[in-house]
Amino acid sequence: MDQSQYIKTVTVPQFSLWQKAKKARTLLSLAIEITPRCNNNCVHCYINQPERDSLSVHNELSLEKWTDIIDSACEMGALWLLISGGEPLLRDDFSDIYIYAKKKGLLVSVFTNASLISKEHVSLFKTFPPRSLEITVYGVSNLVHNRVTQAGLFNKTMAGIRLLKKESIPITLKAIALKSNYCEINQIYDYCKSNSDRPVRIDSLLHLRYDNDPEKNRKILSQRLSPDRIIEIDKIDHMKCDAIRRKCTIVANTHQNANDQIKMLRCSAGINSCCISFDGIFKLCTSLNNNRYTYDLKNGTLQEAWEVFTPTIRNISLSNLKDIKKCFSCDIEQLCAHCAAIDDLEGVSDHDHLPYYCDVAKMRLVQFKKIGVQT
Repeated sequence: MDQSQYIKTVTVPQFSLWQKAKKARTLLSLAIEITPRCNNNCVHCYINQPERDSLSVHNELSLEKWTDIIDSACEMGALWLLISGGEPLLRDDFSDIYIYAKKKGLLVSVFTNASLISKEHVSLFKTFPPRSLEITVYGVSNLVHNRVTQAGLFNKTMAGIRLLKKESIPITLKAIALKSNYCEINQIYDYCKSNSDRPVRIDSLLHLRYDNDPEKNRKILSQRLSPDRIIEIDKIDHMKCDAIRRKCTIVANTHQNANDQIKMLRCSAGINSCCISFDGIFKLCTSLNNNRYTYDLKNGTLQEAWEVFTPTIRNISLSNLKDIKKCFSCDIEQLCAHCAAIDDLEGVSDHDHLPYYCDVAKMRLVQFKKIGVQT
């Protein structure tokens, strides 16, 4: 029998189920930040608190609370779970949370810095394989790694990665580019590519702090690379280069009609995914932390947050329509990384103009129009 008469090949985004789920606004993916604490002290980090911070420990949801949330998410249709932090392996009950989610049938990913990986973790991941175990590589030398992390954990991080590789635990290696490691970014990329079979991602737009700590925000701003250096980093990864190049072909059709109602959120936040912070704060995405747009699960349920609260936030319109900001009529907004959450963290309102993000977008348009799509 010729199966070609019956079988149609489609990519995952084209699969009709996702369109139905989007239309129905079904909760498919949940991210949980089980601790804000980290044993690194990265100069660019937007969430980390000290490893032994007693206030953070006090405010972290208990294992029982996390299992209740996971139960609710599964009842609502969730398929994917991301466990992150801070450094999630700092929690003594990390394995309990992880195993519970796996036994519920969720496809679980974990973000870790790998410095705490032990034989017990390897056994856990071999018994209950993660969908993805993602590790950020901050440097491939002790000097650069410590310049970023300020913790002296380079050897432990490399040992953790080697142990996972030796035991054939699939890992995804990625990087964050900043001034402290720019001198080594090509070597970091090569290391990631040679030690993982999965695509390598390099992020280069640094995120400001959730807690708006002014001193730490100044450090983050001081680590941001210039737009021309960000473009050079974009070009390292052919997949990213190709994606930006494709966006360059459609930018002329993306601007906002001045007569249209302008929604505060024009992204996918709260359509099929959400995030819950270490202290039980429900967020439409990891970055949307303003308490006007969050919901405290200690005073309600995940179902209420998703079915009642989230649509209210998704329907918020910008108030001053006669003063439409330039971003909404900009032809290159598709190339710009700004959004309502970023705007709020940067201290601007109603998608106001962010010169740094705008300069990166403009340079991407100029540079990537010259580049052919990679094969």
